[in-house]
Amino acid sequence: MTPASFGGFVSRAHARGALVVQPRMGFGDPRLMREGLERTRAAEAVTVGTLTLDSYTRVGDLAAAGRAVRDGAALNGYPICTHSPDVSRAMLDGVHGAGFPVQVRHGSARPEHIVAAQLSLGLDATEGGPVSYCLPYGRTRLADAVTAWRSACALLAAARSETREPHLESFGGCMLGQLCPPSMLVALSVLEGVFFARHGLRSISLSYAQQTSPAQDLEAMAALRELAGELLPDLDRHLVVYAYMGVFPGTRAGALRLLEEAARLAVESGAARLIVKTAAEAHRIPTIADNVEALERAARAARTAAPRPAAPPPAGAGSEVYEEARILVHTVLGLHDDIGEALLLAFRRGLLDIPYCLHPDNAGRTRSFIDTDGRLRWADTGRLPLPRTALATARRVTSDELLTALTRVQRTYDQGGIR
Repeated sequence: MTPASFGGFVSRAHARGALVVQPRMGFGDPRLMREGLERTRAAEAVTVGTLTLDSYTRVGDLAAAGRAVRDGAALNGYPICTHSPDVSRAMLDGVHGAGFPVQVRHGSARPEHIVAAQLSLGLDATEGGPVSYCLPYGRTRLADAVTAWRSACALLAAARSETREPHLESFGGCMLGQLCPPSMLVALSVLEGVFFARHGLRSISLSYAQQTSPAQDLEAMAALRELAGELLPDLDRHLVVYAYMGVFPGTRAGALRLLEEAARLAVESGAARLIVKTAAEAHRIPTIADNVEALERAARAARTAAPRPAAPPPAGAGSEVYEEARILVHTVLGLHDDIGEALLLAFRRGLLDIPYCLHPDNAGRTRSFIDTDGRLRWADTGRLPLPRTALATARRVTSDELLTALTRVQRTYDQGGIR
């Protein structure tokens, strides 16, 4: 019997030419959460559901989550470890299934309690990673996150059966949301994919967040596909694009135009899934209606886009993104046979270093900037093992330049332009 799988559902949709679109939706009220899932499933699009969890659950403060539920306080996500299993099963009953898989999204550096809770409910798809859900979100030691994610992967892998294939998505392509050069995003996504595979996962997805240059984004997606093929050849895997994760346009027209461009990027690059953002992102927490609009808008844009011919941007030798990402990945893999230890050594030595990331386990020596052609480039490579050609021009990035770069996409789309 072929196991049911989140990854299998996405792969089948991709094989028939459909882009799977997915919201980032979570509500504390089980009735509202069920409505969100039902309306996601009913949208005029090929969709999968999302349970985005609340901040208390993310950091393991289950006592605070429990008080909020008892007091009827609003939460910014679904408290999967606090609502009783009977309440959560009733919320999912008749909605979640082989024709509408649901993924748990959480942001936790130490997710064992979350993975255990979701598995008990029959949910076996989630996302994150030892680096991508640690460095951007708090001060949890990276070594503790690596240990915790080893355990989380073991829990997921142990849940495999003849009818079940757990799925894990790397958040590595979304580090800090913006201003991280694509080669680092590609490298982290691939390295977390290797971490998952070496800890027993057989169904994974690798992420990449839309950045500042459409041409560079296509090159990055080609590099991600190429490296995944080289290092993760025997897994059920697919690529997922995130609509721009930085400062979003404040105008409705600008926000929707940016979302549509993300959908076109997904189709043209051969991605199988898109995580959408809504026209309300810059102003408030999106409603169910906001999310449904974004899903349907993205699906319409995807249907009018056409996949590029095979590997139109350079995917191997000659691709700046591929060459840099390959050096980073293979440098890390050469540090230690244990991928977790290799990641720790890489960050300790500055061989992996995220620009503008303030986590104490990040060296903080690298800097990036947006070049005149819109591409994200290195202003300072710190101790990264990259060739001199990676440094387009050694320069100091001022605070004014940083603020201007952070709002570049927002300003461009609000003014009616494109990247």
